Amino acid sequence: MISQQLPRTAVIGAGSSGITALKTLAQRGFDVTCFEASDRIGGNWVFENINGMSACYRDLHINTSRLRMAYSDYPMPEDYPDYPNHAQIAAYFDDYADHFGVRDRIRFETPVAHAERLSDGTWELTLGDGSSERFDALLVANGHHWNPRWPEPTFPGSDSFKGEQMHAHSYMGPDFLAGKDVVIVGIGNSAMDLSVESSYVAENVYLSARRGSYIVPKYIFGKPTDQLGGWVNPRIPFKIRQKAVATLINAYVGKVTDFGLPEPDHQFGEAHPTVSSRILDRITHGAIKVKPNIRRLDGDEVEFEDGSRVHADVVIYCTGYKITFPFFDEDFISAPDNRIDLFRRVFKPEIPNLFFIGLLQPLGAVMPLSEAQGGWVADYLSGRYKLPAEGEMLSFMSQDMAKMQKRYVASKRHTIQVDFDDYLYELGKELAAGEARAQASGYQRPVEALVQRDAAPA
Repeated sequence: MISQQLPRTAVIGAGSSGITALKTLAQRGFDVTCFEASDRIGGNWVFENINGMSACYRDLHINTSRLRMAYSDYPMPEDYPDYPNHAQIAAYFDDYADHFGVRDRIRFETPVAHAERLSDGTWELTLGDGSSERFDALLVANGHHWNPRWPEPTFPGSDSFKGEQMHAHSYMGPDFLAGKDVVIVGIGNSAMDLSVESSYVAENVYLSARRGSYIVPKYIFGKPTDQLGGWVNPRIPFKIRQKAVATLINAYVGKVTDFGLPEPDHQFGEAHPTVSSRILDRITHGAIKVKPNIRRLDGDEVEFEDGSRVHADVVIYCTGYKITFPFFDEDFISAPDNRIDLFRRVFKPEIPNLFFIGLLQPLGAVMPLSEAQGGWVADYLSGRYKLPAEGEMLSFMSQDMAKMQKRYVASKRHTIQVDFDDYLYELGKELAAGEARAQASGYQRPVEALVQRDAAPA
């Protein structure tokens, strides 16, 4: 007879997603352990993180307001600015873990080298020191902004370029760019931030953009843009919200083409917009010069697709990240082209005791979404929530992917895109439906599905 006790659970990663899942599981009475490769809480928000995985740089600030970023049960300090810096955010995560008493459940400087699902359904985690431990359920919260994605294919001449080439992940601050000619490749938030920062110290800054993007300011009418309210209401059809927001942004900012930026090849909301209140100012001051995509690198020069050429000491690629799970065998679980098929971005239907937390890209902060996901997994593992039938989940996943591909520009950046408020709204409805299913089946904990001693290997 299988014990009906709560399953022993592991969490990989003590970043912003891992700690909120850990907190919820601990509060619900789970025997839960979190494994963290670094010596600190906070993941991507830890500047000079010893694990080398953080993309944080010295002057980084959030681009969503603190009210929209905070966990629901632990507000950020009121003396924080609307857009805190990385040190304040990291301190907030530290305080969150201490406030809820979960620090002693985190095994610091203990990376998971390998995670294997055994024939009985349990997980064997091999740790960095060679030791191993067994768990009934596994939550993956290792983040998706740590493995740099370089241009694919590389630009002609990149192998013989005389200057320095680097990915934004390695950028720590602008000081080393003083007096240099810099080309920054990309149109997302990192490209905008690094262009602005470098423009105060570099001799010349060239922003090379392959496609256009809408620029969203951090403030509109004196308030943080993401706090304006009504237009994010998921009960309003998307097309209506899309038109309303586009009208507002265009009226407030103007057309990006008026600033020399390429015209977006999509409507607002069909690609991840760029949040910046400073980029247009620096462009109009001549401190940043906009260029089209790179055609090739030639000696110490960069040639662009319009035929223009500039001298370049440094080329910085702000070209995103690969979704990677280094602890899984690649033929077991991977994300080719940044795609991984999950039910509502959390459940892998064929593996009932594996869950992904924070593996989504919202317009807004991921933290409240990870918090909701952690609660969802806890409900499932404790029997309060029951999943739909596998066929129903697969059908939903197929329809959801088709919807995403129809709406968003084809890009490796948009494979895990969600709308912040819509996701929480739809998840709330699914939780209610799953609770009704659980009630109908007698609130049985899914232990039989999680750990089957005689099951075949997954």
